[in-house]
Amino acid sequence: MIGVDEVGRGCLAGPMLVVAVRRVHKLPGGVADSKALTRAEREALYPLIIKSCNFGEGWVSAVEIDLLGLSQATRLGVKRALDALQVSPDEEVVIDGHINYAPKSYNNVKAIIGADSKIPLVSVASIYAKVTRDRYMYNLANHHPNYGFERHVGYGTVFHMAAIKEHGVIEQLHRLSFAPLKDMAR
Repeated sequence: MIGVDEVGRGCLAGPMLVVAVRRVHKLPGGVADSKALTRAEREALYPLIIKSCNFGEGWVSAVEIDLLGLSQATRLGVKRALDALQVSPDEEVVIDGHINYAPKSYNNVKAIIGADSKIPLVSVASIYAKVTRDRYMYNLANHHPNYGFERHVGYGTVFHMAAIKEHGVIEQLHRLSFAPLKDMAR
């Protein structure tokens, strides 16, 4: 079975990351939906899941999200993740959520609401995606220190909105098609 989850879909800044996972060895204990774990717990599990699974990453930039729209961008991310993992069309694929975003060439796909908390392999995808994207956003904070990406990782928090109002949007990084940023682009 292949587990698929994404992170960053609803952010105002940064890429979305879709992750596909195939188990190679026994999963470590403590695996759960990334949202149910603390940052320290996710970071502790990360090297353990790296040893037990293979991963495919499907990064989708803010510019691609603006050009394609969120649904098509999610489809692109799923395709990229499945391709990166070299998933065959007949393998069972479980995607977290209520919509099957896999390409039509995949014959055995299930979209399950709450799969990231019900199916351990999807939980692993959730953890890997969250840790990997968060690290990416922490690195962006070094290049754009006025925005606090290390605090909110691109979500539309009060702090992030205040930073945007003060410093403006970052054209290649902020999702300019998302409200309330549509009217804030320079």
